[in-house]
Amino acid sequence: MAVKFPIEYEIRPKLVDVGSRWLTLTFKNVSTMTLSELDVRLNSLDSYNLYVFGPGSYIAELKPNGITSLHYNVSAIRSTSVYISIDGKKDDTSFTWESPLIYIDVDIETARLVSLFALTEPYPPIGEAIRCEATIRGISENQGLSLEFWANSPSGDFDKVGTIETKSIAPEEVVSYSTEFEPKEEGLHSIYAYLFDDGKRIGREIEVVHVRKA
Repeated sequence: MAVKFPIEYEIRPKLVDVGSRWLTLTFKNVSTMTLSELDVRLNSLDSYNLYVFGPGSYIAELKPNGITSLHYNVSAIRSTSVYISIDGKKDDTSFTWESPLIYIDVDIETARLVSLFALTEPYPPIGEAIRCEATIRGISENQGLSLEFWANSPSGDFDKVGTIETKSIAPEEVVSYSTEFEPKEEGLHSIYAYLFDDGKRIGREIEVVHVRKA
């Protein structure tokens, strides 16, 4: 089980079939404080591909070393990440807690979009090319994938800035692909990478870059 103080936690299973499924969250109070009035939620980063039903769960009290399990019904279409959030009290003092991201595999995908990075200096100037690099890890046999890069400008324009048809990626093989675009406005630009297998989206990552005046 993973630990982020004051909670030790685990979600099972990490691999589910498409459809309505149940995920079980088990967590333990590893502090010396009593946790109470806990509102425990399972949150999806992509509710289209993995939707969590219901408002969450309530736990009146969890004493030191106390362990409990909660069950969440989800509708699963594609793999994505979830995280746990808790609002409550520690010895009558209010606290908020969130877990790191936890990846849930839905069926066995052909590949996973592992990361997206903007390879640039901090606060690049308008007009300077920004290189975006996406990393993919192969999971099962495939005949090649389609990788799209999009940029969302501060004014709201959402433009495709690159499309790459990848080679066949072997299981456990890690490859990276990149493209470049030149921002025309200052402010926050959101860069998106989408990974498709035969037209089905199997991955999405987002990076944010703050562009300054030249």
